[in-house]
Amino acid sequence: MTITLTFPDGARRPFPRNITGREIAGGISPSLLKRTVAMAIDGAVQDLADPIATDARIEFLTREDPRALELIRHDCAHVLAEAVQELWPGTQVTIGPVIENGFYYDFHRETPFTPEDFPAIEKKMREIIARDTAFTKEFWSREQAKDFFRAKGETFKVELVDAIPPGEDLKMYRQGQWIDLCRGPHMTSTGKIGNAFKLMKVAGAYWRGDSTKPMLTRIYGTAFAKQEELDAHLRQIEEAEKRDHRKLGREMDLFHFQEEGPGTVFWHSKGWTMFQQLVAYMRRRLRRDYEEVNAPQVLDKSLWETSGHWGWYQENMFAVKSAHAFMNPQDPEADQKVFALKPMNCPGHVQLFKHGLKSYRDLPIRLAEFGLVHRYEASGALHGLMRVRGFTQDDAHVFCTDAQMEAECLKINDLMLSVYADFGFEELVVKLSTRPEKRVGSDALWDRAEAVMTRVLETIEAQSGGRIRTAINPGEGAFYGPKFEYVLRDAIGRDWQCGTTQVDFNLPERFGAFYIGEDGEKHQPVMIHRAICGSMERFLGILIESYAGHFPLWLAPEQVVVCPITSEADDYAERVTEALFAAGLRARADLRNEKISYKVREHSLAKVPVIFAVGKREAEEKTVTIRRLGSQEQKTMPLDAALAALENEAVPPDVRRAKAG
Repeated sequence: MTITLTFPDGARRPFPRNITGREIAGGISPSLLKRTVAMAIDGAVQDLADPIATDARIEFLTREDPRALELIRHDCAHVLAEAVQELWPGTQVTIGPVIENGFYYDFHRETPFTPEDFPAIEKKMREIIARDTAFTKEFWSREQAKDFFRAKGETFKVELVDAIPPGEDLKMYRQGQWIDLCRGPHMTSTGKIGNAFKLMKVAGAYWRGDSTKPMLTRIYGTAFAKQEELDAHLRQIEEAEKRDHRKLGREMDLFHFQEEGPGTVFWHSKGWTMFQQLVAYMRRRLRRDYEEVNAPQVLDKSLWETSGHWGWYQENMFAVKSAHAFMNPQDPEADQKVFALKPMNCPGHVQLFKHGLKSYRDLPIRLAEFGLVHRYEASGALHGLMRVRGFTQDDAHVFCTDAQMEAECLKINDLMLSVYADFGFEELVVKLSTRPEKRVGSDALWDRAEAVMTRVLETIEAQSGGRIRTAINPGEGAFYGPKFEYVLRDAIGRDWQCGTTQVDFNLPERFGAFYIGEDGEKHQPVMIHRAICGSMERFLGILIESYAGHFPLWLAPEQVVVCPITSEADDYAERVTEALFAAGLRARADLRNEKISYKVREHSLAKVPVIFAVGKREAEEKTVTIRRLGSQEQKTMPLDAALAALENEAVPPDVRRAKAG
C-alpha cells in the first residue's frame, strides 16, 4: 500500500506506507539527510524517524529553520539533565520545558545548585554534545516506565507517569545510556544542538507549583542555532538590565513598592507627574470621539455573577465585606453582602449604556475610562510596574450595530497606531485570535465577526505598506469573541503585547442591553472592548525601559534643573526658574552648596533632560549655559532664546500636530 507525499515545491511522489522521514531524506541525497534534523508533516514538527502512514505535506527541517530553534532548546534541556546526573548521581530530574528565549529543568537535590556550578555543568554538556549520540524514541508500558523510575529512585518521574491520561502513548527518549520521559519531538542527535548555549540563572520552584510540596532547584538556560545569535541575545539581556525600570525608578525617584501594599505602586511626585502626563496625552487623543465616564470601583457580587466573572475569574478577584460584618458574622443587623473590587471596567460600562433608552441613531456610543482595577496575582509573579495587583486601564467600550463593527475596528486601529508612533513604536505585529473551542454565541455570529476582523486585518497590512506585520492565532480568542492583539517592539528588540480590540456578543446579552432599531424593535448591540496602553502602569514601565530614562522633553517628569555655579548666582537662578515655570516647563533650582560638577553628575543620573548652569557672567549677560542629557557639550544662549526653544520642544506630539493643522 502506498501513500502520496507533497513536497514544498509542489512535487507529489508515492512512497510505501509507514516509510520514515529518515528513509525519504536519505533516498533523495546523503547530503540532505546529513543536514536534516527533523521533519514537518502537514505543518506539525515530528521526529525524522517517525513513520508516515497517510497522504501528507512533508518538509525537511535543518538547524537553520526557525522551527528548529525549539528543538535545539528542548534537546539542550535533556543534555542539561544528563550532565547534572553524571556529575551528581542521585539528583532527581523532574520536568524541563522550552520557554520563551530558552528552557529550564527542575532538579531535586539535598544541596541546591548555584551559579558557581554552571562552569562544570556546561563543560559536561559540551562533552555530551560532542559524543553526537542519537535521540531514539521508544514506547513503554505504564508499569514498565514506573518500575524503571522507581529502581532509579526517580519518584517525581513516577508521579508524572501516573499523570499521563489513559490511552495516551508513553514515550521514552534515549540518548546513549540516558533515558527520559518526554512527548518529543527531538532532533536526530545531541551533536545537532551545537555549542551556542549558556546557563543563565537558578531559582527555587515548588513541585507542581504547590507550596506544600518539595522545593526544587530550577536551572534556566538558553540556546541558539548560531553563536552570533547567542551573543546578540546576551547583549540584549545586558542592555535590558541597564534599562530595568525598577533600577531607573530608584535612580529617578519615580516610585517604590513595599510589603504592606504588595503589587501596588507608591508613586513619588516625579513618577506621578509622568503618569499624569501619560493620562493627559491619552485624554487629548480621546476627547473628540469618546465620552469619558467613571464606574464604581466596588460592586455587589451579583453583578459579577451576571457578567460571568464570578464563575470563571473569581480566583483573580478581591472580595470584600464591611468591617462590621467581619467582626460580627452572626449579627442579623450587619450587612453581610459580598462586594468585589472590580477587575475590569466592562460590566460597569454596560450599566452606563443601559441607563436611558438608546436609539440606533445614538450609535456608536464610545465610553472611555481610566479605571483603577484590582486583580490578584501570585506574589511570585509580581514584577515592578510590569505585573501588579492594582493598576489603571485606559479602557473603552464601543456599543455599535453589527453593520458599524468593521468601521469601528478600523477607527480603533488607526488611533492605536498613531499613539504607538508618538512613543516611537513603529515596528509592531497585529495578531487576530480566532474562536476557541469553548465559547459562547452561535457559529453564525462568530463567522460574521471573524470575517469582519479578517478584512480589517487585511486592510491594516495593506495600508501600512509592509510596516505592520499581521498574524493569526487560531483558537486563542476570548470565549465571547475574536480579538486583535497589538505587539510592540521596543528600542532593544523586545516584544510587548499591549493593545487589544475584542468583539463581544456575550456581555450585552447577559445584561439585557438593547437599543431601538429603525424598525422600532429591540436589538442587541455589538460591544467592542479596546485598550491601547492596557495597564497604564505597565505601559509606563515599558516606556522607561525603551527610552532608558531618556524621555522626550514633553514626558520627562523634571524637564530642567537650574544650577548656580556659585552662591552669587542664586538670585539669578531663581529668576530663571520662575521664567521656566511661566513658560509652562517643569523646573527647579538646585541651590545646594555643592560643586557644579557634583550637581551635574547627580542630575544626569536622575535623567534630567536639560541642566542650566548659571554663574556671575550669565547673570550679567542674561544667558544660560545649557547641558543636555547624554552629551558632554555645553552651549551658552540668551535666556529668552533658550526658553523659546525648550517651550517649543516640550509640546506633546499630538498638540504639535493639532497646531500644524
